[in-house]
Amino acid sequence: MNQKKPILYIVFLSLTAAVGGFLFGYDTAVISGTIGQVSMQFDLNALEQGWYVGCALLGSILGVAIAGRLSDQWGRKKVMILSALLFAVSALGCAITHSFEALVIYRIIGGAGIGMVSIVSPMYISEVAPSKFRGSLVALYQLAITVGFLGAYLVNYQLLEWSASAFFSENTLLHLIIHQEVWRGMLGMELVPAILFLLILFAIPESPRWLVIHERKADAEKVFRQLYESRELAMQKIVEVKEQAAKTTATHWGLLKNPKILKPVLYGMAIAILGQFMGVNAVLYYGPGIFEQSGLSGGDALYYQVMVGLVNVMTTILALLIIDKVGRKQLVYFGVSGMIISLLMISIYFTYGESLGWTSMALLVLFLVYIFCTAISISAVIFVLLSEMYPNKIRGLAMSIAGFSLWVGTYLVGQLTPWFLENLGPSGTFLFFAIMCLPYMYIIWKKIPETAGKSLEDIEAYWLGTDTDKT
Repeated sequence: MNQKKPILYIVFLSLTAAVGGFLFGYDTAVISGTIGQVSMQFDLNALEQGWYVGCALLGSILGVAIAGRLSDQWGRKKVMILSALLFAVSALGCAITHSFEALVIYRIIGGAGIGMVSIVSPMYISEVAPSKFRGSLVALYQLAITVGFLGAYLVNYQLLEWSASAFFSENTLLHLIIHQEVWRGMLGMELVPAILFLLILFAIPESPRWLVIHERKADAEKVFRQLYESRELAMQKIVEVKEQAAKTTATHWGLLKNPKILKPVLYGMAIAILGQFMGVNAVLYYGPGIFEQSGLSGGDALYYQVMVGLVNVMTTILALLIIDKVGRKQLVYFGVSGMIISLLMISIYFTYGESLGWTSMALLVLFLVYIFCTAISISAVIFVLLSEMYPNKIRGLAMSIAGFSLWVGTYLVGQLTPWFLENLGPSGTFLFFAIMCLPYMYIIWKKIPETAGKSLEDIEAYWLGTDTDKT
């Protein structure tokens, strides 16, 4: 059999699942271009405006809380289909709603799609990818998120341009969405990638490892034969999955009573929530305000933020190319060390920068170095590790627990960063972020094995103590 054929097929499956990451990024970022318009449309006060911005997070927490269990029961593919439907319903509803209350409900529905896809898409990729390329293929999901952010910004910009020109007749729905109330078009454009995601999901198979766990051997063999070069290799993978699964006789929550399985779940929770307290979301969400505190004008601050976004995308591409060659832990050692240094330098800038004669360009360089170090390490690694470090039987539930921790951390950072900036100042805030890098580095160093190049069954054997390779 032509060896290129299965590799291209695996890439197709991975790219399909990664479209969920694009929807994640788009749905998260598109809100930034609509806040002012929606606030004027519905005459929102400050509390209501905050609810509009943050309501999707409630949906995300709900989605991530049930996604793992649903994926363990129904299968990874069905839950991705459900998430695509939620994105589509949210986009269409936001475009045509006539009340603020309904708009919030539709945003929560979209948030549930975000929560589900943040668990199931990287998990599906990890279960179809060969060990040699698993890190790079799962990292496609993180890349898709950054591209989704960029796509939302570009769509918002283009729709604002179009809104000044009369493409559609008055008193029509399209005129309302594109011209009169363009925020509807911004939110509604998510319907296009959502429908695309839904359609291509019907062209991919269920995860073969899920099929084995659920005693669907014939279906699993069919999928594995598409992923590997021969029937012999396909049967070998089925045997490996069945043998490893047989070592864990309990199911779902019962498995957490086993200390050997509870351990990686707790470590996953720790790195998921700690990663949010190392500053990356504060920079991405509050960057313009932080730049303005350095003395920049609003326009320059937004330009600097665009530069931050571009570095984030380009560095994620680099991480995707090297993560399987360099290894997960080495990327973390390099990147987090750079994060600590750049965060400390940013803190020094806000304390002594003026007396040292540092310009705003120095702040931009420090932020770009920080984003580079973040994108090449914790941002690229987190979904890879979480998708591969758990036993097959409990992978969905364990990823839901870790994902729930990640979203709680995201919520807390979003709520606390303005308080930090007001009470600790930028200098104290970035010093705090630097300190939070230390426990993250320790856990990766001492508690997490290197997973690059290992099969999911090998990683499971490590946690269960049946593998002698304690990397």
